[in-house]
Amino acid sequence: MLQQFDERNRDLIVNLNGTLVHRDEAGVSPFDSVVQGGDAVWEGLRLYDGRIFKLREHLARLRSSALALAFAEIPSDKEITQEIRRTLIANRMRDGVHIRLTLTRGVKVTSGMDPRLNQSGPTLIVLAEHKAPVYDRSGLRLITSSLRRFGPDTLDPKIHHANLLQSILAKIEANAAGADDALMLDQRGFIAETNATNLFFVRAGVVMTSRTVACPEGITRATVLELCAEHDIPSRVDDLSLTEAYRADEAFCTGTMGELASVTEIDGRMIGDGTPGPLTKRLSELYKDLTASEGFALIGEER
Repeated sequence: MLQQFDERNRDLIVNLNGTLVHRDEAGVSPFDSVVQGGDAVWEGLRLYDGRIFKLREHLARLRSSALALAFAEIPSDKEITQEIRRTLIANRMRDGVHIRLTLTRGVKVTSGMDPRLNQSGPTLIVLAEHKAPVYDRSGLRLITSSLRRFGPDTLDPKIHHANLLQSILAKIEANAAGADDALMLDQRGFIAETNATNLFFVRAGVVMTSRTVACPEGITRATVLELCAEHDIPSRVDDLSLTEAYRADEAFCTGTMGELASVTEIDGRMIGDGTPGPLTKRLSELYKDLTASEGFALIGEER
């Protein structure tokens, strides 16, 4: 699975700390914490017909991650929302848009790791792109990565940080194997997530997903569990082994960038009959209905 360049994004306007600039002219200081050490938190947002789905939940996760990293300053939700709106208006965007929201610890007075060198406040980056859900709905192929996800005693996955080297290394393994993505285990050998998404499995009509021991508190993951509860679909959150994945009737992954996407092969083993299963399809439709009706309105009809 390789994302393709969208010609509509050639002249994007990017927002750097409130300054709107062409993508080719955007520049982050070499003294910024994100450059110095990947010291930043981020969120992926999706715009549906002028509304951002689960915006409050995403901003709450951004704030909690920044608090866990002891950021001295965090912009208010109102300030962040205003900059997102300005960016969307500048790009004349209304639908089919993915937004990468990054908050760094800010620019340092001199190169170094110590957060006390950050004395000018955080850096907020808003990057909005025309981007449809990135995964092929016909079914993804996964391989299990040799890398293990960190647990809360090393680098807590509840911190949605911008240091993605672990995921990148796992993705390199998936690319080398000709797979779409890599399934990652935790330090105990249980399923954590993929290199980019949360994972769900279906067996005997029960929807199952991993505990948030070594995977992020996914917003789309939580939405799927809410949909299960609302529509009387049995669900289970537990430690899951690879054997439970291999013998599942269905599997799918979830995330803001890709929504819900079926997984039809793991480590060379066909999942179910090798096509998206009925509960995967049903939950995908329920999610689609939800995004069509809910969300924080940012862009009016005139845009």
